Amino acid sequence: MKIPLKWLKEYLPTDIQPAELAERMTMAGTEVAVLNSHKDKWPNVYVGQIMEVNRHPNADRLVLVKVDWGQGQETVVTGAPNCKVGDKVVFARTGAVLIDGHNGKEIVLKPAVLRGVESCGMVCSERELGLSDEHEGILVLPADAPVGMLASEYLGEIIFDLELTPNRGDLMCVTGVARELGALIDRLPAISDPDFKATGPDIKEKIEIEINNSKLCTRYTASLIEGIKLGESPDWLKERLIACGMRPINNVVDATNYVMLEFGQPLHAFDYDQIKSRHIIVRPAAEGEVLTTLDGVERKLSPDMLLITEPDRIIALAGVMGGENTEVTEKTSRILLESATFDKQSIRKTARDLKLQSEASARFEKGLSYELAPIALKRATQLILEIAGGQAASGLIDVLPNKKERNGIVLSLAKVNQILGYEKEPPDACKIAKRLGFIWLPEYVPGMEEFGYGATEDMVRIYPGYWRMDIETDIDMIEEVARIAGYHTIPCLPLDKAIPKIETPPLPGMKRFLRQILSGYGFQELISYSFTSREMLSRVSSGAEPEFLAISNPMSSEQEVMRTSLRPSLYASLAANRRFEKDGLRLYELGRVYLPKENKKQEEPEMLCAVIAGGSSQSRWQRNTAGFDFFDVKGIVESMVSRLGLSADFVVSDEHGLSHGYQAGILVGDMPVGILGQVSPQTADKFDITEPVYMFEINLSKLITRAMVRRKFNPINRFPAVERDLALVIDRHITNRQVIDILSEYDLVKNAELFDMYQGKQIAENKKSLAYHLLFQSDTHTLKDEEVDGVMSQILGRLNTETGAVLRS
Repeated sequence: MKIPLKWLKEYLPTDIQPAELAERMTMAGTEVAVLNSHKDKWPNVYVGQIMEVNRHPNADRLVLVKVDWGQGQETVVTGAPNCKVGDKVVFARTGAVLIDGHNGKEIVLKPAVLRGVESCGMVCSERELGLSDEHEGILVLPADAPVGMLASEYLGEIIFDLELTPNRGDLMCVTGVARELGALIDRLPAISDPDFKATGPDIKEKIEIEINNSKLCTRYTASLIEGIKLGESPDWLKERLIACGMRPINNVVDATNYVMLEFGQPLHAFDYDQIKSRHIIVRPAAEGEVLTTLDGVERKLSPDMLLITEPDRIIALAGVMGGENTEVTEKTSRILLESATFDKQSIRKTARDLKLQSEASARFEKGLSYELAPIALKRATQLILEIAGGQAASGLIDVLPNKKERNGIVLSLAKVNQILGYEKEPPDACKIAKRLGFIWLPEYVPGMEEFGYGATEDMVRIYPGYWRMDIETDIDMIEEVARIAGYHTIPCLPLDKAIPKIETPPLPGMKRFLRQILSGYGFQELISYSFTSREMLSRVSSGAEPEFLAISNPMSSEQEVMRTSLRPSLYASLAANRRFEKDGLRLYELGRVYLPKENKKQEEPEMLCAVIAGGSSQSRWQRNTAGFDFFDVKGIVESMVSRLGLSADFVVSDEHGLSHGYQAGILVGDMPVGILGQVSPQTADKFDITEPVYMFEINLSKLITRAMVRRKFNPINRFPAVERDLALVIDRHITNRQVIDILSEYDLVKNAELFDMYQGKQIAENKKSLAYHLLFQSDTHTLKDEEVDGVMSQILGRLNTETGAVLRS
């Protein structure tokens, strides 16, 4: 938001330097930069004074003007008729960049000889400086203009450029900034209530206004001006609009924009003669209605959009843009001026859905008080009468369906000191409220009469100004006390207690721990966008296009949907970076995926996905050419899950995108939590990967439910263990998992490890040999051989019954 300092000083006269004013606002929470509107203009152009004016010896219409520009005197030849000795002028030296008065293009001023006399510079008109089209004579400056000052400094407008926070909509206007600065320097701004002289007939005889949705439109005010003359605005008004970054259009539109910048209330002018019914209705749109807006675009409307209509047609999109059918044109002589209060959420949604962001919608969507509407309307009517003429109808249309009384905010002065930490010399909260333009009254507490008074000294009720819609609670007011008193006044007190221990939530804590584990295993983390394309996801899908959560307004086709898998970004990154790594490459990513469910609900689990490819050695001096294999990735998963205090089991799986026979589902207890295996050649080829790649994927949202289970401490077993080997001949379709599950059901079997598998000539064709190393141990006594032999017999019997296994001879 750009605010010209000259305009600001009309409401808040002050001699404080602009840099200091900007610093005070910045320290109070609104960052301000001080700009000069002409800082980079007019090099070699100065304020000068005419010392002599002489006739040109060879031309009747030219004169010789001697100019003192502070660092010397130069003689220039000019045909300007208004050159007078003693006048302060704008003098351009050789090398200055000016506007050619004939064709409007930029030129670099060079020495010239005019009718035999050398001209060393130029005295400039407004057109040559680019200030206006006036070029009949030179620009004469005020008598107090300092000779020798750069013209850019003297003519330049000092502008405050504000970086606004979303809650400070009151600072989107000059009066709002004047109130803010006035509170900071303890000086109330001079903001008077505008008014205008009405000489026309009663407005209620001319127009009828109806609001049929008081939630979306809380107030609608209007005035009528007849006999206006549409034309160009005066220079002072145009200059202020330009300084604020707006383009002048005509005196009526410029006046509405000027008042919007002055008071923060958007207004709109209708051509009154185009409102044939003389009846305006404020209502939501009906399904399928359309409106051609002022920019000439036909827009389709939806029922949540608020409209300004006649009984039979739409004339404006409330709070956003007017309609083409009531536009003010050169033929307009009567205007109906609108100043209304619309629901901020409705305006925000309408502007976003139609991609019609405007200066008006930017203010409405921050929230405006209904009290502002008639104030701005009177000011705009007053200004239009001044610059466009005409006469105003008597009275105003003011439709206010539901007037709300302000209850104020009850503030405890003791709470102010408690929250801000003041013990000695706390700021006067009531005085600060007054500096802000708020009203405060002692708060009455029922039942206090018996003690001799009806209000407490600690409690006050504060009524914020209508312009501060962000002040809603006592905490908001306490923040205002801190801002205006100065954050530097808040005392620095040592803590009187130990800093409370921060309990990390389980899932973020697990993610942080997994990052440490995977970094130790040589993995590098990848962070990619949650947005991706349908094409990327289709590379890892099973064929039929899955459902996606589509983005309504994507920045590009590569970010059109929310990702349903981390695999595409990892595969693509592996392919892009593999050629730069001579050894193996290990990548992982932690993040959410977005899985659609029934009834349009959304599941967003946290996932861990990792890929490995290349050689398994990281040592430069002991290079191992062997590549990663299935058991490398399986071992990483087992070790990682073990570090979490859990154990992982693996089952046969048939996941799309992984090679059949080289993949396994990951179980923690009886819960499936993920998948691992080799990426299928067909999938790898879609990402231009030409070597074996292995991956694992774990659903952390499921895994955390097991990791959070409290684990019981068991002391180290002090009894010796007994080791036995067991070799079985078993059907080929029986898996190692089935055998391990049976072995683990015996309490004395503390560990069972497969160390050999054989298929060959000495074993039947449909059989295989599995050899296990068993560890027996008791928690209460030392085991005897007879006891271990008995358990071995039970194991063999059960294996034979359930799997057909026999002891290998």
